[in-house]
Amino acid sequence: MATTSDFRNGLCIELNNELFTIVDFQHVKPGKGGAFVRTKLKNLKTGKVLANTFNAGVKINLARVERRPYQFIYKDDLGYHFMHASTFEQLTIEEQLINAPDLLKEGQEVEVVVHADSETPLSCELPPFVVLEVTYSEPGVKGDTATNTLKAATVETGATINVPLFIDTGEKIKVDTRTRAYSERVK
Repeated sequence: MATTSDFRNGLCIELNNELFTIVDFQHVKPGKGGAFVRTKLKNLKTGKVLANTFNAGVKINLARVERRPYQFIYKDDLGYHFMHASTFEQLTIEEQLINAPDLLKEGQEVEVVVHADSETPLSCELPPFVVLEVTYSEPGVKGDTATNTLKAATVETGATINVPLFIDTGEKIKVDTRTRAYSERVK
């Protein structure tokens, strides 16, 4: 058991027989009345984010979750297949549990969040940035750099990312997996 003073981003709690992770929280102490904690909770099964308010000091059930390193192997009709980094145990995860499935490439290291009591995978998180090669992009127009314009580029996984005009086919770029945005060119 924990209280609202133990809240932090990423904490996994059990609420109404569902597992939630805290995306954002704010402790509020109004001038009149008791203090409370305003939170945004992400349902680990459905992925929906909902707002919830807790009175300060309320006891909350914590869920035991473990973050385990896995490596992406391949994708087929059953889902995405991963292999544990040290035990070589294989695991299949559905697409909706992965935060950016179109940015996954073979051999990619990921973290799988597993519910420790039932050994069921809850989510699969890519690293914050991945390096991908651009397989196709339209050539940029010379002299069209007065503004910060972007063009669509297809990367090796098949995803389409908006990149600056100077990025050409064959170059490697760093992509932010949380926002699916171009970060920088990799030498």
